[in-house]
Amino acid sequence: MANKSNHLVIMAGGVGSRFWPMSTVEKPKQFIDVLGLGKSLLQLTVDRFSGIVDTQNIWIVTNKSYIDIVREQLPTIPETNILCEPCRRNTAPCIAYVSWRIKSKDQKANIVVTPSDHIVMDIPAFQRVISNCLNFTNETDSIVTIGIKPTRPETGYGYIQADLSSSSLRNKDIFRVDSFREKPDSETAKLYIKKNYYFWNAGIFVWNVNTIVNAFRVYQAPMAKIFESLLPVYGTDREQEEIDKHFPECESISVDYAIMEKAEEIFVHPGDFGWSDLGTWGSLQAQTPKDLYGNSCIGNNIRMFDSHNCMVHTTEEKRVIIQGLDGYIVAEHNDTLLICKLSEEQRIKQFSEQ
Repeated sequence: MANKSNHLVIMAGGVGSRFWPMSTVEKPKQFIDVLGLGKSLLQLTVDRFSGIVDTQNIWIVTNKSYIDIVREQLPTIPETNILCEPCRRNTAPCIAYVSWRIKSKDQKANIVVTPSDHIVMDIPAFQRVISNCLNFTNETDSIVTIGIKPTRPETGYGYIQADLSSSSLRNKDIFRVDSFREKPDSETAKLYIKKNYYFWNAGIFVWNVNTIVNAFRVYQAPMAKIFESLLPVYGTDREQEEIDKHFPECESISVDYAIMEKAEEIFVHPGDFGWSDLGTWGSLQAQTPKDLYGNSCIGNNIRMFDSHNCMVHTTEEKRVIIQGLDGYIVAEHNDTLLICKLSEEQRIKQFSEQ
């Protein structure tokens, strides 16, 4: 049974089209069925919090272009819980807005903030970590972030350096954060992977609403003043009008820079539950089952011959036969077919614009 004060915030305003041709600016990856499971990444994100957060306490922050998609994909979420950013201002204003909005409804809210476009393969392990964190923040004035045990020297993620010398007195699985590290170069990433106290920063945060609101008041006073002043209009017909007017006044800054790197009571809960932010076709291949030859295939009618280490995503009703490829992406959507070397996928964006 979910705690009535548990709330989930899903940030779903990203405009990335990294999984072209499936994802586009009009319908980015959080709204598409990347894994071939019949559900979008956004829907899977909601599903994995089942039993932890009631539907009435799920909040989606997106932009105007995606409001209708969110409503279509999440029909059980109250429409008043779908918040619309009038412009892009990074994650700190997004989180500040929804935090004050939740506070206007629930003064004791315990909140998880997560991106909408990540995957988790081991749901029970993930839920244990999240429940641990919610119990911890319910009893303390602390901020907890999730640290993923690294499996490779990844240069595309930020890292968390944890103090593993002693755990929190309240929870043996939670440790103080020593520092946050930017995305490293290859050599630095190799050094990190050799040490057991560096973790990938998953961008998942857990805190009590009063803890995060007070942190904004201390470290981002101008931003806090904006959303504090709007308390009388939250939940009314005037809310969107006032947000449209004042949200653009916020500094464009990530919550990592705005709060996490400044606050004192910052903790990390290490986790190992098959997480990926799915930033590339290569990361999808790394997280999905493979045949004996290293091929990952998502689709119902795919035959591979003499092929190795490929990522094939063909979920439409076509028979697909591939022979003689090594290290390629093969993906189709509507009237577009992509065949590209995995090692060259950074060029996909320029291909799609030609």
